[in-house]
Amino acid sequence: MILSALVRKQRLILLVSLGLIVLTAIASMAWGYSSLSLDRLIPVLFGQGTFKEEFVLFSVRLPRIFITLLSGMALALSGSILQSITRNDLADPGLIGINSGAGVAIACFFLYFPIDAGSFVYVLPLVAFIGALVTAALIYVFSYSRTSGLDPIRMVLVGVGFSLALSGIMIVIISSAERSKVDFIAKWIAGNIWGTDWPFIWALLPWLILLIPFTLYKSQRLNLLALSEASAIGAGVQIERERLVLILTAVAAAASAVSVTGGIAFIGLMAPHIAKALVGPRNQLFIPVAVLLGGWLLLAADTVGRNLVDPDGIPAGIMVSLIGVPYFAYLLLRK
Repeated sequence: MILSALVRKQRLILLVSLGLIVLTAIASMAWGYSSLSLDRLIPVLFGQGTFKEEFVLFSVRLPRIFITLLSGMALALSGSILQSITRNDLADPGLIGINSGAGVAIACFFLYFPIDAGSFVYVLPLVAFIGALVTAALIYVFSYSRTSGLDPIRMVLVGVGFSLALSGIMIVIISSAERSKVDFIAKWIAGNIWGTDWPFIWALLPWLILLIPFTLYKSQRLNLLALSEASAIGAGVQIERERLVLILTAVAAAASAVSVTGGIAFIGLMAPHIAKALVGPRNQLFIPVAVLLGGWLLLAADTVGRNLVDPDGIPAGIMVSLIGVPYFAYLLLRK
């Protein structure tokens, strides 16, 4: 049984994380190319602002805040699952090629399969899921051994190889595309938050509503899979089936996020690590904390990045990488 003191600590950390999200969201609503003073936020939220203020807040800032927050949560959820089932602290959907697989699928779909604009938003996460799923299946096949099962270290190495290969394929795909479409894909690769409208929120939100509770429901299985195969088998866990279901969950979470935010790495690496350092390795404790921290990290990165350089700012993916690359190097040296 989990100690009550640890549960209280987790709840306190969750409250602090929610507080950080609220404070960062307020800063994100107020700061930008068209500034909106803090004392005007409440009146504008209740419909007492000018046309310009309401347009900036409801059509530009709020959709971007929600998209960034939800995407960070999804990436953190995916990273938490991958680290537990592979027993590898370096596992991350951006590092092991899942994001790249989703990106190639999105690029092909965007370039060669024209579709009605109204349906594009809702089809995109599904296209990203298919691309990420095919990539994850290939990584799994190349990492699996009949004698020893899934090799966690080999999975990361194979995933990095696939990520590099898919990046090369992406360059080949866009080399003959129209300039306007190439610009979109280039922004996607850089991790630019491009899905900044309310329909993108409604396309992303159902995935999280389904995947977060399901992952928490499977948290005990994740605890056993994180120990060793022998321990999991001794506890009666059907390893391959559970691992397959959870990989599908991680792929769906990552694909739904990158379909609207672009190729953002390291959120799925950093958020679970920070959460484990705060509340320990039990999945039912650290996953909720990681999800909130992931949302806050991406929201903070986007808020800072878009205000550094006018008018477009620095893509959130680059801002996250500035922190994530040194953190990844630190983990690599430590492990």
